[in-house]
Amino acid sequence: MRRTKASLHDALIGLAREKPYPSIAVKEILDRANVGKSTFYTHFRDKDDLLESGIHEVLQSVHDRPRSGSPVERVIAFSLPLLSHIHDHRRATGARMKRNGRVVMHAHLQNVLTNLIAEELLSVPRRQSASPQLPTDLLASHIAATFVLVLNWWVDTDAPLTPAEVDARFRALVVPTLSTL
Repeated sequence: MRRTKASLHDALIGLAREKPYPSIAVKEILDRANVGKSTFYTHFRDKDDLLESGIHEVLQSVHDRPRSGSPVERVIAFSLPLLSHIHDHRRATGARMKRNGRVVMHAHLQNVLTNLIAEELLSVPRRQSASPQLPTDLLASHIAATFVLVLNWWVDTDAPLTPAEVDARFRALVVPTLSTL
């Protein structure tokens, strides 16, 4: 089944490089992946579910790594591995994804990241301070949105930066806020 899912994910990403995401039909994904309709619907509700499944798989490999470092480091540990994955994928395929396809995919990425970051933030001990306590959901949304903002900036400007350099920019934007916890 792992190979089938990989084939479906690759088909979806390939089609998103060729045409607007909203116009991609499940049938096109199935034809490209050479997968039957019943197999698809056994595992996924629709193409958005397929997309989020792929995002979860990439992030799960990051999440399964041994946890170390400060609580702040554990909250943003996804960043560099995810940027490296995106960079490797972009280099391997060569073709650039159309902006509207990327926007849809990044919106799904932001939603998934928000939930994962919120879970991680729940394990971070909070300091009692005079400054107002930031609600976990707001902070998680901020971190995920900032990650997607930096990712979009990197892709849109085609900045010749390594994933580590992009990660440093993301960290410069979110670590000051996280350090106040």
